[in-house]
Amino acid sequence: MERRLYVFAASAFIVAAVLASAWITGQFTTPAVDRTDGFVSELAARDQPWTRLFRVSDGLSGLACALGVALVPRVAREWQGWLALTGFGLFTIVTGLFPLDCATLSDPVCPDRDLSFGHHVHTLAGMLATAAVLAAMTLLSARWRSWVSWLFTGLSVVATTLTMAALAAGHGAGIAHRAQLTMIAVWLVYVALRLLVDDGDHSRGDGVPHVVEQGRGPTVLITSGTAGAWFHWDAVARSLSRTHRVVRFDRPGLGLSPGSTAPPTLYAEAARLAALAPAHPDRVTVVAHGVACWHAEAFARLHPLCVAKLVLVNPVCAAERRPLALARSAGQWLPALGGTWGATAVARLAGPAVHRLVTGGPDPYGIYRLGKVPAAAVGEWLARRDMAADLGRLREGTPFPQAQVTVISSGEKGACRERLAGDLGARLVRLPQAGRQVQSTDPEAVAAAV
Repeated sequence: MERRLYVFAASAFIVAAVLASAWITGQFTTPAVDRTDGFVSELAARDQPWTRLFRVSDGLSGLACALGVALVPRVAREWQGWLALTGFGLFTIVTGLFPLDCATLSDPVCPDRDLSFGHHVHTLAGMLATAAVLAAMTLLSARWRSWVSWLFTGLSVVATTLTMAALAAGHGAGIAHRAQLTMIAVWLVYVALRLLVDDGDHSRGDGVPHVVEQGRGPTVLITSGTAGAWFHWDAVARSLSRTHRVVRFDRPGLGLSPGSTAPPTLYAEAARLAALAPAHPDRVTVVAHGVACWHAEAFARLHPLCVAKLVLVNPVCAAERRPLALARSAGQWLPALGGTWGATAVARLAGPAVHRLVTGGPDPYGIYRLGKVPAAAVGEWLARRDMAADLGRLREGTPFPQAQVTVISSGEKGACRERLAGDLGARLVRLPQAGRQVQSTDPEAVAAAV
């Protein structure tokens, strides 16, 4: 899937370059704009006949450029260049939304008019877009160490300098500006070709999962709910490690574990628990939260001789709904999307705030600033219907072992948790004041259940 992301990103940059070159046709459709002295942006001025066409071309070009950056797989120490290129795309969108009132250089009457706020916004956005793309070209060329990229960067800088000199001299700005835009478009095509020939070997998936062990004694295996990480269980682990061997881990893409190239499944998570459980004849106590309670129950049914006890904290109801083929297809893309600049930007902007909102605590390790985490969380959410269907089939055909089960339910009474406790012959513990994150708000209750 990562290979396809390179293709899509490259295609977006080519589209951006083509749309940014729509001014070539404007040389014939808008003769009022002086080819020698008039800026290309004058083709989209409000008083020109094809203003909507060129405004839409500018806006879509900027959008395609920003989308291309979002789809590029993240590579270390290149973020400054891609951020600058994103700025170029966004500023280009602004120039399409706020066109010039009139052809500033081609129309001698234009400077004498009462120019609108949008006219000045367009002028500022155009200058910022130029500065951003030149910065992107310089920064990425320095990282790539490519003479071809440096060549286009140098030519673009020369064309920009000539444009400013011609503007000051009052003649030839149009020619220099067109040369500048041509170099930028060619460089965008070069970026696309570079992505297409890239081997795409930036794999960070299917590595060794992050596991934390502490204490000695009977083994307690802790598995988090959706988007959870090992450190959410610190208080519970401290309490249990006095008398138990506590094992915490992060599922693929969550916490400090690398992402996986495969979408999550119920049987894979049950196998993961089995791999972390102690060898026979020792038995393990599994503490699970949220949707991980499904994994723990499947593990107990598939490996009955491995389980001594289950502690299910706020288990999610396994509703019987038909799996969606679209969700499966989207889930296959998420591991690759988690490694893109777009996912990284979303995580940096929203991750810590969302984490604090949900858990009420900070993110001390910066886990939720990583793009792989929201991608993995969405992947698990999309896989829920398939997991619920697999769990339903397991419940019908595989008996539950003779293991002690405690179901901890916080907040208001939930019929499905009561029903689950009855089906598993479990002890139901209600903690109405604990909140959803029982492991943080009332860790002693979890430890006592173990």
